[in-house]
Amino acid sequence: MFHRILIANRGEIALRILRACKDLGIESVAVYSEADKDSLHLRYADETICIGPAASADSYLNIPALIAAAEIADVEAIHPGYGFLSENEHFAEVCQSCNIKFIGPSPQAIAQCGDKVAAKQLAKAANVPCVPGSDGPIDNEQDALVIARKIGFPVLIKAAAGGGGRGMRVAHNEPSLVTGYHAARSEAEKAFKDSTVYLEKYIEKPRHVEIQIMADQHGNIVHLGERDCSLQRRHQKLVEESPCPVLDDKTREAMGEAAVRLAKAANYTSAGTVEFLLDKDKHFYFIEINSRIQVEHPVTESVTDTDLIREMILVAAGERLSFRQEDIRMRGHAMEFRINAEDPDHNFKPSPGTVRTFVAPAGPGVRWDSHIYQGYTVPPHYDSMVGKLIIHRQNRKQTIAVARRALQELTIDGITTTASLFLRILDHSDFCAGEVDTGFVDRYFSPR
Repeated sequence: MFHRILIANRGEIALRILRACKDLGIESVAVYSEADKDSLHLRYADETICIGPAASADSYLNIPALIAAAEIADVEAIHPGYGFLSENEHFAEVCQSCNIKFIGPSPQAIAQCGDKVAAKQLAKAANVPCVPGSDGPIDNEQDALVIARKIGFPVLIKAAAGGGGRGMRVAHNEPSLVTGYHAARSEAEKAFKDSTVYLEKYIEKPRHVEIQIMADQHGNIVHLGERDCSLQRRHQKLVEESPCPVLDDKTREAMGEAAVRLAKAANYTSAGTVEFLLDKDKHFYFIEINSRIQVEHPVTESVTDTDLIREMILVAAGERLSFRQEDIRMRGHAMEFRINAEDPDHNFKPSPGTVRTFVAPAGPGVRWDSHIYQGYTVPPHYDSMVGKLIIHRQNRKQTIAVARRALQELTIDGITTTASLFLRILDHSDFCAGEVDTGFVDRYFSPR
């Protein structure tokens, strides 16, 4: 087992990893930028090291600074959390070359999963259903037109690298395909330094359903059920829940088995997520693999009674998974609400600032994962998420009722958050009936 771990992240995920380390009796080393000198996780770490100024490029994305901190602190492993360098194969390689264990997949698996074209080819080889589209990158608009005519409009142009909706365009006809092709390439180049794009059939009004997997270094791979992540705004997830309200046991089992086949084909280890689109006829199609822990992992932890961060650390240390596939049973219903420092009534304008008053919700079935506190100043330099509200009750109706109460209890004064948006969503009849798709929020709750 590791003696000391460096946490190469910030905010609530840094605090989440730190707590898992303490539970395992492992010393934690917290890094921070100058903007995060008052971050909550620094109070509880065994050692803290400043790695640079506020800008991510000079701190949390600065590989030499992180490795120097790890060597100074004499750690055996680094946990990257999510975001930042969590899916950076070069960082994983550097850790490996410095004899520091990267708590995540191998550099080879990260590279293969991170390239959406390569991942799709791997999925096809593993007999995992894929959205009809190009077999590889599209090099020119003429090839894009040929493929679009073959599979039929509408089509989706997608960047091979990255995510979050960047480098993505929907085309409903040939002129919009030509325009969208060049726009997607340009955006992908700016965002990811990689202009590679590919083409897929656009599935109208799909649900976004993902399967959580966990794999050890001894060939054991387990899936832990699904999360429905259809509540999104511009491809950014807002609400996640498990189980998916419309998924039957047969489809759930088939999706889980497909995710495991794909993980085996990729020689995958650690935590990961295989993402699918689910159409109105309950057909599912692979879209990508996220080779890291997800923001929404507490949803799965709640319904399966597992600790995924703890499991990641144990697996990285060479231990076997602490559970088998037959041990995984989904109990009750869970939802997670991402509380962002944004104003939903003014086009989700960022709302950094000082938290004057803070009261966390509580009660049976309520979990609050956050790094904020009264007097904490939310910096403007990073992702706007300030907390995650997770509700777990016996069924979906009870979960919605407790979520409504917990959101009303949550008090964060001094900044504006998305909590009010979620109260409106919980009152929408379609959401209560489980009748949503990936366009639901943009359709009903985006500013006009």
